[in-house]
Amino acid sequence: MEKWDLYDIHRNKLAKQIVRGDKMALDEFHLVVHVCIFNSQGKMLIQQRQPFKKEWPNLWDITCGGSAIAGETSQQAASRELFEELGIHYNFEHIRPQFTINFERGFNDYYLIEYDVNLNELTLQSDEVQAVKWASKEEIITLINQKKFIPYYESIIAYLFEGRHHYGSIRI
Repeated sequence: MEKWDLYDIHRNKLAKQIVRGDKMALDEFHLVVHVCIFNSQGKMLIQQRQPFKKEWPNLWDITCGGSAIAGETSQQAASRELFEELGIHYNFEHIRPQFTINFERGFNDYYLIEYDVNLNELTLQSDEVQAVKWASKEEIITLINQKKFIPYYESIIAYLFEGRHHYGSIRI
């Protein structure tokens, strides 16, 4: 049973939690984290979801992601998700998300890190991930167009690649 902390529209934590799947009030939101790992060649580590997943079965996705559980900060959730899904230890304690995208029921925090990972040393979570590989921006956009990747906006994928070395939306 996975519990989530709830937040108000301004991202203030409420003194309320729910169990995953329970209905939230219209003024309640939850936190989701996403981690995108890029190697020194500028490719992103992507994962293929298991065929039995309820949402987006068999599709490729960014490195990892999931909901923060009750009591976790965004950074703790990013670290836990990365370890659970791929077996990668990474300390996010002193890192802020590069950006947050609001969605209808919550907040998506995106962490963009450069980390050369040996794919043969990963431990894939069997109930989540069936495969991993490195992919360029162009390869990911091709997979999106072939309906083999979660249908992110192409501009978001482009921003993940372009914005990975700095915070903000202005080139310095």
